[in-house]
Amino acid sequence: MALRLDYTNMLAENVPGGIPLAALEAAGDAFARAMAVFDERRGRGELGFLDLPAAHESTQQIRQFAEGAGQAFSDIVVLGIGGSALGPIALRSALRSTRWNELGDEARDYFPRLHVLENVDPVTIAELLGRIELGRTLFLVVSKSGGTAETMAQYLVVRGRLIEALGDKFQRHLVFVTDPEKGSLRRIAREESIPTLDIPSNVGGRFSVLSAVGLLPAALIGIDIQALMAGAGDMAERCGARELRKNPAAMYAVLQWLADTQHELGTHVIMPYSDNLRDVGDWFVQLWAESLGKTKPDGTSVGPTPIPALGATDQHSQVQLFMEGPLDKTVTFIAVGARSTDITIPKLHQDVPELAYLGGHSLGELLDVERRATAGALARRGRPNMTITCEKLDAWHVGSMLMMLAIATVIAGALYEVNPLDQPGVELGKRYTYGMLGRPDARDARQEWDALPKPDPESVV
Repeated sequence: MALRLDYTNMLAENVPGGIPLAALEAAGDAFARAMAVFDERRGRGELGFLDLPAAHESTQQIRQFAEGAGQAFSDIVVLGIGGSALGPIALRSALRSTRWNELGDEARDYFPRLHVLENVDPVTIAELLGRIELGRTLFLVVSKSGGTAETMAQYLVVRGRLIEALGDKFQRHLVFVTDPEKGSLRRIAREESIPTLDIPSNVGGRFSVLSAVGLLPAALIGIDIQALMAGAGDMAERCGARELRKNPAAMYAVLQWLADTQHELGTHVIMPYSDNLRDVGDWFVQLWAESLGKTKPDGTSVGPTPIPALGATDQHSQVQLFMEGPLDKTVTFIAVGARSTDITIPKLHQDVPELAYLGGHSLGELLDVERRATAGALARRGRPNMTITCEKLDAWHVGSMLMMLAIATVIAGALYEVNPLDQPGVELGKRYTYGMLGRPDARDARQEWDALPKPDPESVV
């Protein structure tokens, strides 16, 4: 069954403080304008992520490498940051255990282990490099620009260790994932014949999970990337609908936009009730925040603030805030229908009322009941929420969900009248970093940094 979006609890007719049905209907013109902008961007070739599900030849090549030469390694290490890391992590968390359960225990020794170095903390990197066997490890260096400071620093450290351990055979342990034509990684790959996969030039980092960025590591650990892309393709087709109520991505975007701009509900919580989907929340946070948090040409700052949460864990921490804190949030729950595994709770301690009622139910049932109870309690308190339901936690449904959220982000960008594909707010910090580290083309940034106020001893306690 297809992915479903239930927005019952977002409407004022059902939840005090929600979106009036009249306001949703009045948003039809804004939806039409947003879809026109969406079509313009697609027509200009800016939304390359939409075309990825149809790139069957590329998907097949990735699968052949992963199932062939890729299985010569016991460990796979992704070097990346931002979308280059969050996408692979989300796919690994969501689908690796499911895939292993389908294949049985004997498959656990077949697929390599996947590690993702998503930061440059030396403690983490030293620990991993000290634990893995370099001669049996494949490193995927993922950077579209080929100049990301953190990823390039990781690469230089790893390359140095590989040369020290393996000599001139080090190149067999590297694959670059980068721009098809330009950048330092592309140049090094050409000069040294290092295998390289393309990130299409019109696919931005936070929209790249369904490119080689996410597909290669996913395929290497046994995820069915063809099913992943089939689900994404199905959702892309659904989200082409020009009727708002038939377009799940547009409905999600419009409801969140109305909640923010008309009801001051500018904090958007995403709360999966599945440990496997925890990291999808982190992936969404980058997607929503970096795409929509912008300064408009007139100087107005816009953009909602996304927050990840996990059910039922965060019922015992954040939900108190969601329930009784400032009325400035929407909550999106992610539900899972059929789980691959469930556990029946034994009927023990039947003489203890606080325990007896649990016996005979299952853990999956408990988790789902808690989700529905939390959604209902929020609604009763006038706290708008909606639910995305994956009928099954498999590659098809995960691909569908990732595509829906990516399309929703682009539509939301049009509603906010900002460019969801750029990230100018992070560029200045990058320039200061380059300048302080001595990058030749950042001397002006170093001068600007040097002119900034220095720490005042009187302001340090």
